[in-house]
Amino acid sequence: MTVTRLDQGQRYRPRMAFLKKIEALMMEMQNPDTGIKTQTQRVMITNIPHAVAGNDILQWILQRLQITDEEALHLGDLFVKYGYIYPLQEPKNLTLKTDGSLYRFQTPYFWPTQSWPADDTDYAIYLAKKNIKRKGILEEYEKEHYNMLNKKINYKWDFVIMQAKEQYKAGKERKKADRYALDCQERAYWLVNRTPPGMLDVLEYGLDRATDPNENKKKTMDVYRREIMYYQQAIMKSRVKSSVSLGGLVKYSEQFLSNDPILSGCLPSNPWVTDDPEFWDLNAKLVEVPTRMRVERWAFNFSELIRDPKGRQNFQLFLKKEFSGENLSFWEACEDLKYGDQSKVKEKAEEIYKLFLAPGARRWINIDGTTMGITVKGLKHPHRYVLDAAQTHIYMLMKKDSYGRYLKSPIYKEMLAKAVVPQETVKKSSNFPFGRRQLRSSPSPVILRQQEEEAKAKEAATTVDITQVMSKLDRRSQLKQEPPK
Repeated sequence: MTVTRLDQGQRYRPRMAFLKKIEALMMEMQNPDTGIKTQTQRVMITNIPHAVAGNDILQWILQRLQITDEEALHLGDLFVKYGYIYPLQEPKNLTLKTDGSLYRFQTPYFWPTQSWPADDTDYAIYLAKKNIKRKGILEEYEKEHYNMLNKKINYKWDFVIMQAKEQYKAGKERKKADRYALDCQERAYWLVNRTPPGMLDVLEYGLDRATDPNENKKKTMDVYRREIMYYQQAIMKSRVKSSVSLGGLVKYSEQFLSNDPILSGCLPSNPWVTDDPEFWDLNAKLVEVPTRMRVERWAFNFSELIRDPKGRQNFQLFLKKEFSGENLSFWEACEDLKYGDQSKVKEKAEEIYKLFLAPGARRWINIDGTTMGITVKGLKHPHRYVLDAAQTHIYMLMKKDSYGRYLKSPIYKEMLAKAVVPQETVKKSSNFPFGRRQLRSSPSPVILRQQEEEAKAKEAATTVDITQVMSKLDRRSQLKQEPPK
């Protein structure tokens, strides 16, 4: 089996940190003094050297790591699934059996952390050699891979067949025990790296890296120049003071305190505790009359208003009176395009363009020429986010211009006046731990210190003996009245 460590146009796969720990255990396990004792075992009619039993592997893991049986068995299964240990009797069963089943240690050259990928040419040679040995009898998935590789690398298929024949002849010259062990080793390697259908691919890492993470490249002057430029820009970047950011966090917390269901509770009650669904009824998406707390939240910021379906409906009513209702309709259409059905993206993008953006459109919106140019260019190949630039422009226009006037308009004030203020209801049969409660701010540390000092002074005054104080005063007065001798 020919395996090259050079990059054959494939991408390097990222390393798994835990594989290094497994390899350290494998090195200890093969230590002649402290590891598992290997010996020659008989499989069928063949004596296989350096074989170990599954029960011995499990006992060594238990003694070495001092873990439970379940954890040791799981770790042993990982050893087999990642190809560090391969079975001799059931090559396709990549699990650790806790009995007398025989296993062998895989050669470190074929461990998963090696930097070379499992090349198509090597796999084609393996399948061709197996095809020659078994005279065309292959597994169904192996036949599919064999035919696919024949088409893919047909330009060097003669080389593949030649290599397969040479390896097959060289294998026949080996001893029967070595030939059997090498066949199991090779089969185990390809079961891990080219997983059959229905088996878990343990080496599936997701996206592959385009560069080798272990490669040590010498840094050039251009690399150092780009690093210096990056750090200079990072130093020049303005940063917010911690006092300012903390002040913003405190302000945000104070603003949303009354709307926090954990800190301030729910009105009229928590439906999960009291079995009263009135809270959900009052806060439905398009309820006729919303709660006062909900309407007040619309004034916090524009995102709170536009995120609430009822708030968006009320805001649309205001925009229609200002003859700019198409702005919010366009924003909603962009949201539907972004989060709607993928199969209808092209159709929806064309409808939005004809309704809002095309010259002479029925509900034409006013956006600048640069944004219009970006949007029209993107609509040639429409996708979910093709209208993001125009949507952001309209969003900022509503936020800076229409939102402020909406909060001062009679429409918002009328909605605020009609809003419902539900009364708190508590189920008498329960303790109701999440009831709405009035929160009091903590007293100032200065006031606390003054109160402590006053309490200490009062305590000291009560413990003073008045008779002793009076006797001292009498003695002093007598001494002053006596004439000097």
